[in-house]
Amino acid sequence: MTDPTTQLDIPRAFPDHTQLPESDGTFVKNFQEHPQSILLTDSLGSVLQRLHPDGQYCIGQDSGIYWRETDPPEKGAEAPDWFYVGDVPPQLDGRYRRSYVLWRELITPTIVLEFASGDGSQERDQTPFKGKFWVYERVMRVPYYGIYEIITGKLEVYHLVDVTYQKLTPNERGHYPILPMQVELGLWQGNYQNQEMLWLRWWDLSGNLLLIGNEQVVLERQRAEQEHQRAEQERQRAEAAERELAHLRSLLQHQDPA
Repeated sequence: MTDPTTQLDIPRAFPDHTQLPESDGTFVKNFQEHPQSILLTDSLGSVLQRLHPDGQYCIGQDSGIYWRETDPPEKGAEAPDWFYVGDVPPQLDGRYRRSYVLWRELITPTIVLEFASGDGSQERDQTPFKGKFWVYERVMRVPYYGIYEIITGKLEVYHLVDVTYQKLTPNERGHYPILPMQVELGLWQGNYQNQEMLWLRWWDLSGNLLLIGNEQVVLERQRAEQEHQRAEQERQRAEAAERELAHLRSLLQHQDPA
């Protein structure tokens, strides 16, 4: 018989990512959100390989971050359009992640980004326990928070200093350094997935644009073509020099010895 004096009053275990909803059933708000997320993720490959050679990181796109238990459960989550968190496994127990559960992980994302379809009021909402801004700042304590208004092309980036967000001023290139990631965040005008607009892009700390896969292919093709042209020019110069040398030899052979 168990001695009741030795039993521990263990509280109900907090749910994990397999026990919480992975969607609230709402539509994506615009056609730019998913291409924008893919563009950000695709161009970070080399950076993440350098930062995490062990592969211990994850990136979320419209994925829930659970920060408190509520009823219904999804009311206790925020789903940033894009976020990155380092030093966590990409999978849990060999299964793909359904959501990111702060009370299980204990590591907060380094940066969250919201792509505002409207005027950004929802993304700047500081209402306690309800507003996105308040939750990211006061509960999750995410070091960097970016708000991009798609319609106006306006980008704001906030950095957590002590206990509050401070709005950052862009550098001379118009970018915002995200030092833990060794990159800069900024805006790039161009065509991606058949959409011409201002896109969020990454640069390195020297101001070089981080390329996505097809851009890297084009760059390598251009480099190969330039190398081919250089080699062809060298070959033509060598042939011209050989012809000139042969001509000089011919002249010397036909000179009158007297």
